[in-house]
Amino acid sequence: GYGPNGVALLIECLSDNRNRAAGEVRLAVTRNGGNMADVGSVSYLFARRGVVIVKKRANSQGASNSNGQEVTEDRLMGIVIDAGADEINDLGESFEVVSDPSDMSAVRKALEGAGIDYESADTPFLPTVSVPLDGASAAKVFKLIEAIEDCDDVQNVYANFDISDEVMATL
Repeated sequence: GYGPNGVALLIECLSDNRNRAAGEVRLAVTRNGGNMADVGSVSYLFARRGVVIVKKRANSQGASNSNGQEVTEDRLMGIVIDAGADEINDLGESFEVVSDPSDMSAVRKALEGAGIDYESADTPFLPTVSVPLDGASAAKVFKLIEAIEDCDDVQNVYANFDISDEVMATL
């Protein structure tokens, strides 16, 4: 579906009753300023990716790897690029290692082989195109996503918005 300002929403549901799930989601979307789209009509705006989160440090006493060394971006890059990682993003307290879903297992094994523990590994849909949002629009989109996530059959909601740090600080 689509939310305010043309934000695309990809909604994953798991249900024993497809009609009930679709009705609940449709109601949540339309009541909160969104529009339902045909099944699969926004999927081209997202790509399934393998994402592994690696903590820079487990705590203030020690590093998050078994070698006792701090995880640096250069060290991490040397380990995961050969395993198939496409990019590494610095998230502040941790690194996000992004790869093709089929390479995620190799990335995890490379990290384990180097003695680096990872916090989580998942295969979410990441947006291929992002829509920038201002404060008012961001608040509307967050309200819509929260309403969708409250539906019993909804497993995940992915959206293609981009909110600047300045706008995020005001919310």
